[in-house]
Amino acid sequence: MKNLFLKSLLPAVFALPVMAALPEGHPAPDFQAQASLAGKAFNYTLEDALKKGPVVVYFYPSAYTGGCNLQAHSFAVNHEKFAAAGASIVGVSLDSIERLNDFSADPNYCASKFPVASDADGKISGHYDIAVKAAAPGKTDSRGVEINHGFAERTTFVITPNGKIAATLGGLKPEENVAKALEIVEKLAADRPKAN
Repeated sequence: MKNLFLKSLLPAVFALPVMAALPEGHPAPDFQAQASLAGKAFNYTLEDALKKGPVVVYFYPSAYTGGCNLQAHSFAVNHEKFAAAGASIVGVSLDSIERLNDFSADPNYCASKFPVASDADGKISGHYDIAVKAAAPGKTDSRGVEINHGFAERTTFVITPNGKIAATLGGLKPEENVAKALEIVEKLAADRPKAN
């Protein structure tokens, strides 16, 4: 009877959202990574991006998987709205740079609108307190290619130019995540003092 109770309890425990990510107001850890934009790899640094305005750093499980495809497409479709609010976007996953070169240029997903960074060793995820789980053996992506890296928990950070986290968004569906991030950067833009 006890074993039956434990077996029924375990799925419920693992279904709970894990919100251990860095909170609002916390300094955002700087990072440098190989990233891809429009299929071309380059060195991305958060510090450089913040010099131009707020940055939306979104962690996602894997390129070419259902929710991640939807989220990347939603960020691409709304890219001009983020830019109008003075914000840039960067996606971060444990995908290799080779996978990200394809994903960043794919017209159905990132559509060459924003970079995606490779956190292949999981260090960036670790600095942001993002939970990472191992891929199930034999797991394949939406193209049928085997996924051989860990999955970062879907979490988005809106980071202000002074390097502080303005918002931490977790536990949302992919499109809701993008809509909420856009709402926050538009509010930051509205609250910015106007130049005379």
